[in-house]
Amino acid sequence: MGECSHNCSSCGENCSSRQAPESLLEKPHEMSRIDNVIGVVSGKGGVGKSLVSALLSCAARRRGFEVAALDADITGPSIPKAFGLNDRMQGSEFGIVPVKTKTGISAASINLLMDDPSQPVIWRGPVIAGAVKQFWKDVIWSDVDFMFVDMPPGTGDVPLTVFQSIPIKGIVVVATPQDLVSMIVVKAIRMAEMMNVPVLALVENMSYYKCPHCGEELSVFGKSSLDAIAKEHGVERVFRLPIDPQVAAACDSGDIESIESPQMDEAFDYLAKKCAELKESEKAE
Repeated sequence: MGECSHNCSSCGENCSSRQAPESLLEKPHEMSRIDNVIGVVSGKGGVGKSLVSALLSCAARRRGFEVAALDADITGPSIPKAFGLNDRMQGSEFGIVPVKTKTGISAASINLLMDDPSQPVIWRGPVIAGAVKQFWKDVIWSDVDFMFVDMPPGTGDVPLTVFQSIPIKGIVVVATPQDLVSMIVVKAIRMAEMMNVPVLALVENMSYYKCPHCGEELSVFGKSSLDAIAKEHGVERVFRLPIDPQVAAACDSGDIESIESPQMDEAFDYLAKKCAELKESEKAE
């Protein structure tokens, strides 16, 4: 793990060196039971983090699990668009009710609270982080087997808040093949290491384009270095998504649930296995 900075305000909940013994975790809504929380992160924007969050949510739902998607990217929310959600989250005397997608995935996003989703959210970091905590605490998620948290890019306030406040099992880091992105991926991995948050897997989006005529896989963005990064940091699996115009069209039309991705199905099965292993190790401790 990373070297301790002795600044406990930037510690993760699982940090063994933390000098403040009280739990940093926030409790979810009293009417919620959330079993496994997986964060989906990226070192920079535009690499397909929200796409991966949506596809993993769909893969889990197809397997019969109760699934939730928490859109923690407050200034750049994409989950409602991908799922074609136009309804607004409603409040009750008990809390906030998430919106259900066509297949029954529960979703919460800042865009599901706004009258005009095209209006920008111009908030400072602490206010944005507070909104994410409210989605965790005030939304009535009910019974959830897997929650995927779509985080904003980078290593700022929101990832820090999620690592401290929400009991995540681990994270999935999303990247593309370019060397510049690979360098920034290491920053995201090292942040997780410093906060004792497991990196469960890496996902390389836009990894290749498969020719529809001959089937050849073309590395449009050059040779990937993600395998070497995974090996260096002890990440067991790298999953690769091709460039697929049909997937992009489904996102644009709000029909991501119609897409079946063998790569993300395999990735979810692996993540579910890792979550079960982590749960068993926690019991043993």
